[in-house]
Amino acid sequence: MRLDKFLKVSRIIKRRTVANTVSDMGRVLVNGNQAKPAKQLKVGDIIEIEYSNRLEKFEVLIIPTGNVSVQESSNLYRIIE
Repeated sequence: MRLDKFLKVSRIIKRRTVANTVSDMGRVLVNGNQAKPAKQLKVGDIIEIEYSNRLEKFEVLIIPTGNVSVQESSNLYRIIE
């Protein structure tokens, strides 16, 4: 699944266009490398998102095949820091 779509489906970022913008600005790292919105994710990848004053780290646990419900979205990743 694409990085921008995963961020939207997992509800880490609310909109896919915002996920695209943040990725294009270089504020999203996957496994320590800058990632474009089209980066294909796999289970075990570490996503780091730099917000204005903090850094959030997530581990990908499940790659969904489509949209998921709000209750299931938090099962897709684990917060590391």
